[in-house]
Amino acid sequence: MEHSTEKAFMKLNAVIYGTDLSVFSQNAGLYAALMAKQFSAKLVVVHAFTLSQAAMEVEIDGSLLSQQRKDLHLLLSQKAAALACGTVPVIPVLRDGEPAEELRRLATTYEPAMLVLGTHGGGWLQRELIGSVAERVLRTTRWPTLTVGPSVPPASSGQSLHRILFATDLSPATAAAAAVAVQFAEAAGAELDVLHVVKRGADTQRLNALKDRYSRALDAVLAKKPDAFDDLKSFIEAGDAHERILEHIRDRAIDLLVLGIRKTSHLGIRTKSSGAFPLIVHARCPVLTITSGPGHSYSR
Repeated sequence: MEHSTEKAFMKLNAVIYGTDLSVFSQNAGLYAALMAKQFSAKLVVVHAFTLSQAAMEVEIDGSLLSQQRKDLHLLLSQKAAALACGTVPVIPVLRDGEPAEELRRLATTYEPAMLVLGTHGGGWLQRELIGSVAERVLRTTRWPTLTVGPSVPPASSGQSLHRILFATDLSPATAAAAAVAVQFAEAAGAELDVLHVVKRGADTQRLNALKDRYSRALDAVLAKKPDAFDDLKSFIEAGDAHERILEHIRDRAIDLLVLGIRKTSHLGIRTKSSGAFPLIVHARCPVLTITSGPGHSYSR
């Protein structure tokens, strides 16, 4: 299928990239720049911090800037400048406050927006946690969030999305994520795989019923656009959902994983070592999570 270069089916006003200014977040910054360029959106580079006691004393009457603030502003400006690409506006924003809360506020200011975060993988004693800020954002945000885990190879300047995977449990709560996955794939000119994993040992009758339900669910999503996206391949596989998704990412050279998450889903956010978190830590591609519930339109 030939895709139109017009991005009329997907709109982002801004990509909000949260950074702790460390090397762990650099790759997320590269992907944030790619997303901003892909969707002709502003790139907002954000660092939120807390003033030290000494800095608070310097700034107490509002007439002086502390050295801490000056140093952070300089470093953030340098990080933002390094991500500049073509005509995409890059806006550095330094905020006093809790990072997750400041990211949510900026996303609301620039809506419709996408959040982009980098994560680090913890060891066994940390139960494979993603970064604490990313964890809080994913648990509370209503905005699509692209999380770049420690297993994702570095992004290159000429990189593009060729194949996207939407992993679904076919529940109504993930319908919004299905719509975003289709819109995202079309806007990027990418192929779209849709995967549903059933428990091993499911009987043929139940599997056929799931396939029928699966097809109806996809038809319902695709029917929202007259010239329905047709570069779509559907898969139903048996086994452990996380293992099969990671295998599919590897075997099909997936560039982006899309998940609809809710607290009751087998792919959702339930505990720190289950649900979406291990996928984010181990996937060799960024993970775009769409939270169930009232959301926002991304169509023009």
